Amino acid sequence: MAEDLIEEKKWEMSGRSFVAELKREGVIAAPMVAVAVFQYMLQVVSLVMVGHLGDLSLSSVAIATSLTNVTGFSLLSGMAGGLETLCGQAFGAEQYDKLGTYTYTAMISLSLVCPPVCVLWLFMDKILSHVGQDPLISVEAQHFSMWLIPALFGCAILKPLTRYCQTQSSILPMLLTSFVVLLFHIASCWTLIYKLNIGKDGAAIAFSLSTWLYVVLLGFYVMFSSVFERTRISFSKEAFLGVGVFYRLAVPSAVMVCLKWWSCELLTLLSGFLPNPKLETSVLSICLTISTLHFTIPYGVGAAASTRVSNELGAGKPEAARLAVVVAMFLAITEAVLVSTILFLCRSVLGYVYSSDKEVVHYIAVMAPLICLSVFMDSLQAVLSGVARGSGWQHRGAYINLGAFYVVGLPMGVVLGFVLHLRGKGLWIGIVIGSAMQSTLLSLVTSLTNWKIQAMKARERVLVKTSSPDNESK
Repeated sequence: MAEDLIEEKKWEMSGRSFVAELKREGVIAAPMVAVAVFQYMLQVVSLVMVGHLGDLSLSSVAIATSLTNVTGFSLLSGMAGGLETLCGQAFGAEQYDKLGTYTYTAMISLSLVCPPVCVLWLFMDKILSHVGQDPLISVEAQHFSMWLIPALFGCAILKPLTRYCQTQSSILPMLLTSFVVLLFHIASCWTLIYKLNIGKDGAAIAFSLSTWLYVVLLGFYVMFSSVFERTRISFSKEAFLGVGVFYRLAVPSAVMVCLKWWSCELLTLLSGFLPNPKLETSVLSICLTISTLHFTIPYGVGAAASTRVSNELGAGKPEAARLAVVVAMFLAITEAVLVSTILFLCRSVLGYVYSSDKEVVHYIAVMAPLICLSVFMDSLQAVLSGVARGSGWQHRGAYINLGAFYVVGLPMGVVLGFVLHLRGKGLWIGIVIGSAMQSTLLSLVTSLTNWKIQAMKARERVLVKTSSPDNESK
């Protein structure tokens, strides 16, 4: 009887802990989803407004947006993931002064990446022409990209600022500022394109202005709000000394983000070599758009998982970190099942959201089950990637993504699409196979993780001086 009472008490305590952690992660995840949607809408607004200027403007902006995302913005966003380890664990360990130092280090490190990216953008017209793109579209895409250069440098400051707030579970300022910036972008985009007759370049100028407005608003809040009194950002020479340490986490973190993104873009480009390329490219672009829009949801859950895991590891609480992982996976699976079910039930009309062409609509309905599988896998990998960033084992995630997509996914997609003549369906099956392998391997690594050792490593990482890279890289 006594044993039964003890067991019942344990279950009750476990249930309460689960619910409490669910609330903590929900408070972070819900606003982070909104923040991700608002940021994604900046590019959507630009494309929608430019779309009314004609096919040349739309196609050049679409290509420029895709390439600048792949070569620049996604790279900075991925590298900033290194802060989710450093700042998150430092906050959990109550090493509050180090958050500001780490954030300055990230800003310096990301700014150093911008010049070579700018050189690439300046010669984008020649690169596109060499790969067979229309010369006129190439030139227009290069002009658009040039006006995005200020936004690139703005992101080098903005991305660390957002991670600084996220790792302290302070999401409200990000939510409010991102909403204000979206409203400003809509107004400025419309004014520059239509009222001042700047054309498509007006959308790029508006995006750059919006990015810097975001930096100013969030920066002022971080500088003067009492919320960040303990962790206030202050400059010191240690910010320069920690660049090498930051890169050791930032580079594999960026690789994790970019490898899948690049594989999806590459398969979309390959669809242009299939029979009836206009149809195949349109359908795969729609599939990628649906997948990207959905990813804003698990991204928020992944950010919550990263924050909670890093905070608990930094605090030396391995069991709490393990519970955070379990709760995050519960949220991811629940969301994935719900969204996949809705998409599958709406498969017959899903295509009409993007096109009135009945052939496209029918093709999307055929692709719907594969989109649902992709959505499910994206939810799992987003959360597991967040766990990797929070724990500090991004290098493992980078190797997993490399193998999953470039050793298995892409080759399988090419074979199915071109050799077995499954066309766009075969290419997307390749993405699904790569995502399935990625999620499986990340799940395996997470399940085998020794959280006590991870907690010890986290404490070692944040309790040593920044000027000791050998110790911090343990």
